Amino acid sequence: MPRVQPEDFRLVKLQELRRLGVDPYGGRFPNTQPIGEILLAFEPESPKRVRAAGRITNLRAMGKASFLDIKDRSGSVQAFFQHKRLGQEKFRIHDQLEPGDLVGVDGELTKTRTGEITIFVDDFTVLAKALLSPPEKWHGLRDPDMRYRRRSVDLFTNEEVAECFLKRSRIVDGIREFLRQRGFIEVETPMMQPLPGGAAARPFITHHNALDIDLYLRVAPELYLKRLLVGGMERVFEINRNFRNEGIDRQHNPEFTTVELYQAYGDYSDMMELAECLVRSLALQIDPGGKLPFGEMEINYAAPFKRLDYFNAFQEANGFPADDVGRVREKARRLGVEEARLGDELVLDRVFEATVEDHIVQPTFVVDYPAALSPLTKPKPDDPRVAQRWDLFIGGMEMGTAYSELNDPQLQEKKFLQQLEGEDEEQETLRTVDDDFLRALAYGMPPAGGMGLGIDRLVMLMTNNPAIREVILFPLLRPRKEG
Repeated sequence: MPRVQPEDFRLVKLQELRRLGVDPYGGRFPNTQPIGEILLAFEPESPKRVRAAGRITNLRAMGKASFLDIKDRSGSVQAFFQHKRLGQEKFRIHDQLEPGDLVGVDGELTKTRTGEITIFVDDFTVLAKALLSPPEKWHGLRDPDMRYRRRSVDLFTNEEVAECFLKRSRIVDGIREFLRQRGFIEVETPMMQPLPGGAAARPFITHHNALDIDLYLRVAPELYLKRLLVGGMERVFEINRNFRNEGIDRQHNPEFTTVELYQAYGDYSDMMELAECLVRSLALQIDPGGKLPFGEMEINYAAPFKRLDYFNAFQEANGFPADDVGRVREKARRLGVEEARLGDELVLDRVFEATVEDHIVQPTFVVDYPAALSPLTKPKPDDPRVAQRWDLFIGGMEMGTAYSELNDPQLQEKKFLQQLEGEDEEQETLRTVDDDFLRALAYGMPPAGGMGLGIDRLVMLMTNNPAIREVILFPLLRPRKEG
């Protein structure tokens, strides 16, 4: 039994096309123009011949003539098919067309008596016969789960969805251009790694048959990018996927895209300036005023980004200091955090997330985290309990983090070995010290600032989409049970 059941009437038309000697799945149709450009160049006083290709979105038959709306990525145009112009054989082929089919047309661009710009078709080619009908009346898919599962249909029926992903492409281009102008070079590091490192996250595990070894889809590219600093590549960035075998919600997808970068001879203050300028530049490309909506909020990217000290912000939000362990744990229990098996620093950070992070709307850097939460970060010279780290929050979401990178190999090894309490047994077995990375550090890594920003969440902000699955073309979904 076929995996997809075509509609009977479309199968009949498919067979009729073949009987008429027509390939229902066409071929090359050269010398076409985007429909948007055709319409933009239209001059009523001087009609001209055009060639366009696209999907039929509407068909209005009137005996010996019909009007078809044809849509491509740039726009939509009306096409007039007439028996008198096409001849009997060609018009019989036309009779097999339905909404959803892809066609190429050749004809004169002019206006109808009602004033609508129209291609009066002299010839056409069937490029692909659709065996399934598009959504009713081209209102598009509206059920979110169905939209994500049938993204191809979602894109050609919902213009706002296609526009979102065009904006995403432009945002990524903007990030690349911004960093190149500042002397960064783009690199690629392994997606499969012998050890999971660079972030405290549960990895996906795979197996390489030829080498007979387990490998891990990377949770972060950090340790490989730092090796490049050792090698003398002083400003590097990578835009690519990370994989974390964790939960799925409005802000999280197991496969996500980040930009991660490192700058030799810098620190986290340099990263702060870089991040603010980068995010502001992306917003200004969308709105010259730098103010963009996000749900019911308005985010002002033009104003200077705020700075909040981690410990001061915690005390202001909770009414007691972060080092009052008893009260921190009591507050965690009231917030529903299962804190008994967690170390003090992890409990503190869970309370911080709930009482501070979730309430930050305008772009804000939270600076100077507890050092125990940041094992790859330089401590502050005057207080080793505090890490030179910031996290950027916008619209109640964490957008990314930055460090003054730890480049002392002996201290780094010590921090690797100081595991935070509270992880489960499986996670403990994955914590292996990366000796190769420590060896690279021992050759000497320059002081550096490093930063990672989540591109999916940036796109959410810049396109006013509340869910991460709206900005990922093919988000991970639970298999659908048919029947």
